[in-house]
Amino acid sequence: MLVLLPPSEGKAAGGSGAPLKPQDLSLPGLAAARAAVLDELVELCAADEPKAREVLGLSEGLRGEVAKNVELRSAVARPAGEIYTGVLYDALGLADLTPAARKLAEDALLVFSGLWGAVRITDRIPSYRCSMGVKLPGLGALGAYWRAPMAEVLPAVAGEGLVLDLRSSAYASAWRPKGEVAGRTATVRVLHSQVVDGVEKRSVVSHFNKATKGRMVRDLLSAGAVPAGPAELVTALRDLGYVVEAEAPAKAGRAWSLDVVVTQIH
Repeated sequence: MLVLLPPSEGKAAGGSGAPLKPQDLSLPGLAAARAAVLDELVELCAADEPKAREVLGLSEGLRGEVAKNVELRSAVARPAGEIYTGVLYDALGLADLTPAARKLAEDALLVFSGLWGAVRITDRIPSYRCSMGVKLPGLGALGAYWRAPMAEVLPAVAGEGLVLDLRSSAYASAWRPKGEVAGRTATVRVLHSQVVDGVEKRSVVSHFNKATKGRMVRDLLSAGAVPAGPAELVTALRDLGYVVEAEAPAKAGRAWSLDVVVTQIH
């Protein structure tokens, strides 16, 4: 099972330890692409702070994020599972998983990143600011930039099992499973269901969408569930108490679409 996650906008800072060692990151086939993004990002942030804030979409109050990017090569690096914070990662709760669930998480989770392309939760990276929606002056839109290197590397990473895609649209643009891999891929949408004047209404609520996805992954890991494909995933989630509506693809080479329906949002 491979679980594709978005990163978090906010990231933990501080701590102690050695700086980034790019050669030690997983998915070494992405090394050259990572180096090019890192070089341009550091150069941009060091040379022109106002321009860097404009490119990165940062307000004046977040100018410290630009300074942080300047120091990426020398800053303290920590496991990505500790760097990424926010709603999804709070609900996922990597820090207090059982040893068995933690081992499964290390094998299964892949976090997409505008800067790194994709990393495992054990990869040591510094805190940074560079979303997949950024358009760097030299490399262009990062979602498009990453497509070619991702297409070379990720089909092999996907192995032969389920690909559970929980990414937001910006990060999904960097790699869309194709062919046989797409056929064992499931995308998930979380819908809040409520009855108003006797009529059911469903909506997507961003905060609770992220929290539910985090809890869902945690529950799968804690149960030791390793579904072989989308149909088995539906069964596993229902066994865990989730209300799941599944739609198999109409054509070969396309992903399954799953709706997880919740009536309480928290």
